[in-house]
Amino acid sequence: MSEVARESMEYDVVIVGAGPAGLSAAIRLKQIGGEDISVVVLEKGSEVGAHILSGAILDVTGIDKLIPDWKEKAAPIKTEVTSDHFNVFSKSGGFTIPHILMPPLLSNKGCYIVSMGNVCRWLAEQAEAIGVEIFPGFAASELVYGEQGELVGVVAGEFGLNPDSTQSVGYEPGMELRGKYVLLSEGARGSLAKQVIANFELDKNADHPKFGLGMKEIWEIDPSKHKLGHVEHSLGWPLGSEAGGGSFIYHLEDNQVYVGFTVHLDYKNPYVFPYMAFQQFKHHPQVAKLLEGGRRTAYGARVIASGGIQSLPKLVFPGGALLGCAAGTLNFARLKGNHNAMLGGIAAAEAAAEALKAGRHGDKLSNYETEIRTGAIAKELNKVRNVKPMSSKLGAVWGTILAGADMWFASLFGTPLFGTWGHSKSDAMATEPAAGHQKIDYPKPDGKLSFDRTTNVSFSFTNHAEEQPCHLKLADPNLPISKNLPEFDEPAQRYCPAGVYEVVEQSDGSEPKFVINAQNCVHCKTCDIKDPARNITWVTPQGGEGPNYPNM
Repeated sequence: MSEVARESMEYDVVIVGAGPAGLSAAIRLKQIGGEDISVVVLEKGSEVGAHILSGAILDVTGIDKLIPDWKEKAAPIKTEVTSDHFNVFSKSGGFTIPHILMPPLLSNKGCYIVSMGNVCRWLAEQAEAIGVEIFPGFAASELVYGEQGELVGVVAGEFGLNPDSTQSVGYEPGMELRGKYVLLSEGARGSLAKQVIANFELDKNADHPKFGLGMKEIWEIDPSKHKLGHVEHSLGWPLGSEAGGGSFIYHLEDNQVYVGFTVHLDYKNPYVFPYMAFQQFKHHPQVAKLLEGGRRTAYGARVIASGGIQSLPKLVFPGGALLGCAAGTLNFARLKGNHNAMLGGIAAAEAAAEALKAGRHGDKLSNYETEIRTGAIAKELNKVRNVKPMSSKLGAVWGTILAGADMWFASLFGTPLFGTWGHSKSDAMATEPAAGHQKIDYPKPDGKLSFDRTTNVSFSFTNHAEEQPCHLKLADPNLPISKNLPEFDEPAQRYCPAGVYEVVEQSDGSEPKFVINAQNCVHCKTCDIKDPARNITWVTPQGGEGPNYPNM
């Protein structure tokens, strides 16, 4: 517990993170308990949705369960998927896999193309209307434990620390938000969730956590090229055999398209440059034809939890639980996690409400864990549990073929054909020394379809005050130059999609310097995952900082 004297506020349930999981939990708690259950949601973004880059296909099973009349309540869920293509790209062409060959569980029928930022803003309105308190711009930066080691709250709203972590003249200590239960729904690789997992050894019996880096741009395109409700996914070029991953293009309202690219972070070659591969992808003839004459209006990046059910840690601990992508319930094969986040939030709320009614507090919400591991989420994740390890171990071609067969079997018989495959190693440990790999020559961005990182980061509207401690912590400040540079050509220069890390050569011939441009950070968390020395820890900066994705 912090030694700083702080005021405290007491609630029945404290929720960290105003994403789909946290907001669903908050709404469900108030639906059950009304005024008898007090709920607060803390959001580090300047507003709800500020840190959620628009662009997703939403399976509506979660929102159907939470708010069945969402259509009547004018939810921003309007564009139903009308057509769905899956492409395999070569450098200058490729082919579309016939829909009849695709495993049924990958179908997007009945799903909607949405701005999750706007969906979360709408969910926040629904939550506040029934009595949930939401504090945006209020970053939870520290955990508060009770006398028995249980989690009893968080510290939030601390401002005014100097770069050396001393208190400035305008220092505000923030306050302790205490709850009988604390639900962590920070998204993938949440900083508090990471601490809780380590403290309670929640991952002791879980497989390695696995992640992908997702990058997105929003484009406004020529109306004559726009196909409302059209969806495309692809794999193949430009990643080839260097890394797993693929792309997506979603056509939503107002002649907008979401253009996205994911790269699995277990790639071996430290010269892989995920951001540049994304920019290169847009020069594929089929994609370039779509985007030419249009304009990019937003950019952002975020890691996704792709390990599947094998990588799920224990979800409950004394005093709280992990929700949504903080737990890792995303369906990697479908590239969908929002519906499971909502279903998980509902389950956590119901378990917490039951516990509160029984007069309990500070213990484990075991019913929540049981529901996740035996209910709808587990049934869905179990069917696709081999997709990620197969693609990682067998490569894009054979991994895709075998995973397709496995999913077909699971679609027909309810369980995968090939048992359960595990993950070989963490994403950090997958990185191999540079000496065993060739450098990759990525084309220079043309400023029309492709852009340099600095320019694109300006379209994330990210902002960090310079007079504060750096939120990217190095356990050993010397390792980037002494170890990572000679062994791996310091991959932080390339894996970061925002250009945060640089190796700067010195004019006098002295040792290069490792520079952290923390103000560029878009809070993707890649560095916390991929650094081969596991030397970087991402912690939350002051509230309201980071990206400010547009309301569109």
